[in-house]
Amino acid sequence: MANKNILLIEPGYKNKYPPLGLMKIAQYHGTQGKRDHVRFIKGEDQSVLDQAWDRIYVTTLFSFEYTKIAQTIDFALQVANGQADKVFVGGIAASLMHGRFLQDRRWQGVRFIKGLLSDPPAIALQLDEFSEELYAEDIYGRPIEDLVPDYSILDQIDYKYPVRDAYFAYTSRGCIRKCHFCGVPDLEGRQRDTESLTALVNAIDAQFGPKKDLILMDNNVVASPRFKEIIAEIRDLGFIPGAKLQREGMRVPVQRRVDFNQGVDARILCKDRMFLRELATICLKPLRIAFDHLGVQKPYKQAVRYAADYGLTELSNYMLYNFHDGPADLFERMRLNVSLNEELGVRIWSFPMRYQPTDRPDRGHVGEKWSRYQLRSMQIILQATHGIVSGEPVFFKRAFGDTFEDYERILLLPHDFIFNRDWYERFDSEQRLEAYRSEFEKLDGYERAELIALLSSCDPREFAGLPERATTVALRRVLRFYVPLPKEELFAIWAKQKVLARAEPTTDMGLAEDERIEDAGLDYEEESVPPPKRKAKRKTRERITA
Repeated sequence: MANKNILLIEPGYKNKYPPLGLMKIAQYHGTQGKRDHVRFIKGEDQSVLDQAWDRIYVTTLFSFEYTKIAQTIDFALQVANGQADKVFVGGIAASLMHGRFLQDRRWQGVRFIKGLLSDPPAIALQLDEFSEELYAEDIYGRPIEDLVPDYSILDQIDYKYPVRDAYFAYTSRGCIRKCHFCGVPDLEGRQRDTESLTALVNAIDAQFGPKKDLILMDNNVVASPRFKEIIAEIRDLGFIPGAKLQREGMRVPVQRRVDFNQGVDARILCKDRMFLRELATICLKPLRIAFDHLGVQKPYKQAVRYAADYGLTELSNYMLYNFHDGPADLFERMRLNVSLNEELGVRIWSFPMRYQPTDRPDRGHVGEKWSRYQLRSMQIILQATHGIVSGEPVFFKRAFGDTFEDYERILLLPHDFIFNRDWYERFDSEQRLEAYRSEFEKLDGYERAELIALLSSCDPREFAGLPERATTVALRRVLRFYVPLPKEELFAIWAKQKVLARAEPTTDMGLAEDERIEDAGLDYEEESVPPPKRKAKRKTRERITA
């Protein structure tokens, strides 16, 4: 039954890692499996409409990309000429929003797969042998989840994933925690170990050649009872400090690294020095530690100190915000990293990640202690810093302030002033920022609360009407600064600022694109005028403009 035409589709959103699920499905159908013809596309590639397809797989990532995902499913049905039984949709969003997808009448007959393809193929894919569906008899075969990913499909598209030259693997699945903000318990369930990492790496080497890095996507590797064995296996694979890969035909070897890209658990790390001692024996870069709320401040600090003791000085952490925290909680966590940098001589980069319910189809959630306007402001600050919170005191204070009161004021600034703060502070001949600050300082606590409420009540396009709704004259005077500038004026400011910025000092943070996080929500726009596009750089550089 070979020589069937199989189409794999990833929606056209930006993402950092290749679609591992589709890569494994490609292995199942490809030359090492069923010997079918496999085609991979990203987005709605119209060229596939000219061919008949026996099966179409669509992967999904973040639930807030629901609109693009829906468009992709509609496109898959178009490719299938309306034959919904040929279309299979799986992945994170399809699992976490399973009921929503099933209830949409336009997709009746499409198979939405929840969770991992960890059963034999015919069972995992819900195939019907009575209807003689393609490979429905495969009820005893090796689960697709356990197959070697097919890297060759990545050469079929123009899109370049920031992380590409790497072994993508798990040494464990699931997690011992049941954090309410996390989708892992629903996606993967309880924590358990996977099959041999060495066997997977050797198989990838044999089929696709050696890879530079080892990206391990475990949710909580330090909770594994096999933790020391896992680290020993990584060492045996050659990923020790200073390890380099010498490829045939290349004169200069490339530096290798290990990345537990989902982070490690400070609450476990702090209990025993053994964990950091072991992690220091591999070429780990960076060490990622989650710091989701101030309640884990004590174990987090202890884990960072242990890391410094064992020479792990390049650290990164995920900072959840917009959950049960407020701006004060987030600022205190960010500020703590500045203090630890100064005290221990380490380099900690933070990645604030805005919480969204895992089953919500957009990014519109506002936490109980945040306001809609503050969340927009935080996003704009992060756009200016490329999503990174530097632990360098000068740059941190410039972007977020030295005290929480400074940070509060920054979050309340008109967004034109936030994104173009360098211009308004140094080059604006009209001194509009100073005029705003003078008026803002006249507001009392009640007026500032009303200001936040008004700014959070509507889209920025409607800010021109807010002064009429203000209850005091002082508030009306302040609100006029929040009306977005015309596009032409903004573009003129950006052009002038770009020229002036060339002479400004920058700091090379030494943080490569492949060391950044998967998603920080930086491309999500609620603003009436999007910021100018930036060309990607190999190294992330932070300029004193935020």
